[in-house]
Amino acid sequence: MRIIDITTSIYEGMAVYKNKPEKQPKINTVTNGHVTESRLDLDVHTGTHIDSPLHMINDGETFESIELEKLVGTCKVFDLTNIKEKITADDIRNKDIVEGDFILFKTQNSFEEEFNFEFIYVAEDAAKLLAEKKIRGVGIDALGVERAQPNHPTHKALFHNNVIVMEGLRLKDVEEGEYFMVAAPLKLVGTDASPARVLLIEGMVL
Repeated sequence: MRIIDITTSIYEGMAVYKNKPEKQPKINTVTNGHVTESRLDLDVHTGTHIDSPLHMINDGETFESIELEKLVGTCKVFDLTNIKEKITADDIRNKDIVEGDFILFKTQNSFEEEFNFEFIYVAEDAAKLLAEKKIRGVGIDALGVERAQPNHPTHKALFHNNVIVMEGLRLKDVEEGEYFMVAAPLKLVGTDASPARVLLIEGMVL
């Protein structure tokens, strides 16, 4: 059994969405005698994180609405490192995707260390196809599941069909295949997202 950590490390100076300074995590460490304590100022969309519907839908459900049971279980990693610009419905139409799957997309994003404004994303038609197949969640190795789409149709197509959105994965060293996934977000209440530690377990016997 092998455990693969596909979580982005959090530190000051890390890659953040659109390189916005206000999205940088801030860690303030103070030592008093022999006691050291740190305070963390963190955007909930930092690094590897899970969105809740509130992120893109004004009256959408907040983070505690996401069922933990949907974040633990088998997942399928698809290698789409040959894709340029965006993942379309045609790119995934013939993939083995069935109801209840949690799909993770490995793209060229996993090989980027800095934020790339032209990151690979999931196009609206692909999101609609995933929703039609009634998957339980989708994850991507970018800090956004979409870009350059007015009104955020990818997010909305997924959220309106109860599909979980996970962003900021690191899949560089992960081969295409099926894994057991454990995604453990912070137990936040009332928020539009939560950072998460995401592990893939290879060779786990259920």
